[in-house]
Amino acid sequence: MSDVARMELLAPAQGPEQLEMAIHFGADAVYLAAPRWGMRAGARNFAPDELAHAVERAHAQGVSVHLTLNTVMRDEDIDELPAFLGSIDELGVDAAIVADLGAMALVRRHAPHVELHVSTQASVMSAVAAEQYALLGARRIVLAREMTLTQIAELRRRLTREVELEVFAHGSMCVAYSGRCLLSADLMGPARSATRGACAQPCRWAWELAEERSGARLGIEAGEGASYLLSSNDLCLIGHLGQLAEAGVDAIKIEGRSKGSYYTACVTNAYRHVLDGEPAEAWTSELDAVSHRPYSTGFLLGEPTQNPGRVDYARDRVMVGVVRGCERAGDRWMAQVECRNRADEGAELVVLSPGHAVRRLGPCTRSLVRNGETYTVDAPFELAEWDLLCL
Repeated sequence: MSDVARMELLAPAQGPEQLEMAIHFGADAVYLAAPRWGMRAGARNFAPDELAHAVERAHAQGVSVHLTLNTVMRDEDIDELPAFLGSIDELGVDAAIVADLGAMALVRRHAPHVELHVSTQASVMSAVAAEQYALLGARRIVLAREMTLTQIAELRRRLTREVELEVFAHGSMCVAYSGRCLLSADLMGPARSATRGACAQPCRWAWELAEERSGARLGIEAGEGASYLLSSNDLCLIGHLGQLAEAGVDAIKIEGRSKGSYYTACVTNAYRHVLDGEPAEAWTSELDAVSHRPYSTGFLLGEPTQNPGRVDYARDRVMVGVVRGCERAGDRWMAQVECRNRADEGAELVVLSPGHAVRRLGPCTRSLVRNGETYTVDAPFELAEWDLLCL
């Protein structure tokens, strides 16, 4: 097995359907959250009964479950953690991603069978810091996003191999130190604190420069009006997985716990194929198909970039439907597809399936119109439950 293939692929799950997409399209592990203590308070998240089912469903497919408990904790948060930690220990959650030292201590005490993973929010950038967390029981460190490839390799060289290293490989970046930012709380009030999962994303707003005495208001770029000078480009390291493996990275993570099902499916699928040995060039166009800002390599190669212009999200494809079943009909297949977006008769569809290149289904023989309604679609090849039809 190559070094690249050994790296674990960790995919986000906003809710139960995204969990299914992550599992179906090849994640080795998923990360998700309960309604509290996670850094995406606005995500769908998992109620207690859903969390139990998520662990059971993932484990049945050999997929690990990592639970995010990575907000900055206050006393009222800590007070309610022990009972919750006891429950996740009983459920069989595999790991807890934690940033707060107090929460780490409680994980060790009340969830002794759950691995402790140190969140990127802890901003670990040195082997000494990683070793100290290891003394507190940490099994894995999610490194600060500000690290370069050279720095990651040096930290790995200095650190015992018993401590695993995880890095973000894809997704949104923000103007912050490892995601710790006070701009939202300062502008919108403490209820919208980024460190407690409720960021209003002011770094994505359009800003302009004002002169106090004259009242003149200027865009940062001449003739452009307001500018997105604080908005970072998205991260995409699919072409650098070999370098990450050589640097000693054990796991790569896809950002996107607020993203929809198509994002989870498409990005997980692309990285799975490359980890399994296919060339990155064959899958970069798929990453262009999902909603994203312009891509960059973040800090990995020492060239972080911003997105100051008016280009925000772009995407080349829309998810039309989710396959719910498929039966043979002579030399053809009849798939039951739950509609998610309209597709008119004659529209050219493509199919996203794990283990396959992106396949073309051909033109629709009928319109798919109503969201949530199941239609029968004629296909020249077999489709599996949770495969996606796209337009």
